[in-house]
Amino acid sequence: MQFNEVELNLPPQFEIGQKVRTRKLLRNDGTFAGQEIGATLAKKGETGYVVHIGTFLQSSYIYAVHFLPSGFVVGCRGKELEPVED
Repeated sequence: MQFNEVELNLPPQFEIGQKVRTRKLLRNDGTFAGQEIGATLAKKGETGYVVHIGTFLQSSYIYAVHFLPSGFVVGCRGKELEPVED
């Protein structure tokens, strides 16, 4: 995908219910209530399930991923996730 391409012109990369893995450490950027800014929300390689697909700034998808170990539901960009094949 090109840098200036609107991601919403394409179908979502992941589906609701799909098992995914984080590609990097996810920290609170201030948008996750109840946790300090900079707090770890999900470690690299942690798995979870897509529970909702939303949009951000009418240009990209945000995947709400439920990470079972922590119980957190974290909004993730597609580039932060990869599919898990069972």
